[in-house]
Amino acid sequence: MKLSLFIHMERTTPDEPQEQLYEQMMELCEIADRGGVHTIWTGEHHGMNFTIAPNPFINLVDIAHRTRQARLGTGTVIAPFHHPVRLAGEAAMTDLITDGRLELGIARGAYSYEYERLMPGLTAWEAGQRMRELIPAVKKLWQGDYAHQGEYWSFPSTTSAPQPKQQPHPPIWVAARDPNSHEFAVKNGCNVQVTPLHQGEEEIVRLVTCFKDACREYAPPQPLKIMLLQHGYVAEDEADAQQAAQELNRFYHYFGAWFKNERPVSQGLIKPLSDEEMAANSYYNAEMMRNNLAIGTADEVVARLKKYEQMGYAEFALWIDSGMSFARKKASLERFIRHVMPEFH
Repeated sequence: MKLSLFIHMERTTPDEPQEQLYEQMMELCEIADRGGVHTIWTGEHHGMNFTIAPNPFINLVDIAHRTRQARLGTGTVIAPFHHPVRLAGEAAMTDLITDGRLELGIARGAYSYEYERLMPGLTAWEAGQRMRELIPAVKKLWQGDYAHQGEYWSFPSTTSAPQPKQQPHPPIWVAARDPNSHEFAVKNGCNVQVTPLHQGEEEIVRLVTCFKDACREYAPPQPLKIMLLQHGYVAEDEADAQQAAQELNRFYHYFGAWFKNERPVSQGLIKPLSDEEMAANSYYNAEMMRNNLAIGTADEVVARLKKYEQMGYAEFALWIDSGMSFARKKASLERFIRHVMPEFH
């Protein structure tokens, strides 16, 4: 199983300068690359200072100039916000600039907050349908001289300019949860990325089973892969692990508040959550984070990841954004590189 890093700028208060957060993100990417991670993934989000990532291609080009070997992935491009011709060209240019290191992850999007601002009235179902139209069109544009007449986009014969360095094209990953999404990905020759969030092993097993079932049914001509994206923290000891669980519990309360899209937002940040509000929300708690996420000493994390490997996951991406301090994220990443990664070489 390949081990990777998922990262972008994240904050819950305006006290952390954005420039500082960006340089800290870049430093973590440089550490990860020197340590031999397989891929560095970064996402796309808009209007949210909770998850600052308006254009993953810009970040990946910068990361490419600061790193040597890690592959560089969009985790993920939000499909409905992109015209096929534009996405094909921007992804291909990124692949050229990064010397063929691009992995193109695509999703329907998760936050109604973003839908309201970029495409008012967009539903999750329509976003998924747009993704299903977008991906085949992008692949055809990379081949060239492709005309499209679809439900959401129409254009005359067009060729992606430029065309990607990797041939026939960069690997494509589809963010999938339900069986239909796994089936779509496999039928279209795409790898699958799954994010069980704070849910436990039952969900992790369900997701890989969906992928395996789709592969058996549709028998892709080329082998496809499934990646698990999950929050984690490699701790020095149990007290350190418990602190990480508390920090990730706080992160998930903010994540949940953004997802519900009911809380007032000012300057791109939601109204702060009080300790009392978080304690009253039983959907998240620190014990759940400690049990269900990749939190623990190096030996514990290795044992958990070995189980994922045995289930059939080809890649594990450590989601490092968590609301904890830069020093703690850096220490966890360094322990991940030093003590966990050697067990998967």
